[in-house]
Amino acid sequence: MHIGITDDLKKRFHAACTLRGLKMSQVVAELIEQWLKASEAPSSEKSKRKADTADSN
Repeated sequence: MHIGITDDLKKRFHAACTLRGLKMSQVVAELIEQWLKASEAPSSEKSKRKADTADSN
């Protein structure tokens, strides 16, 4: 995957990862996982509410 970010953002991210002994790709993958979970949660909640509404009818 290739993404476009500013040089400053890349340098800051690289420095933060290096200080923590992490690879940038590891952090990016973890952040994507977190984002997907957060993005999927409202959909699941909507489905649950639809099911609850259907059950009460």
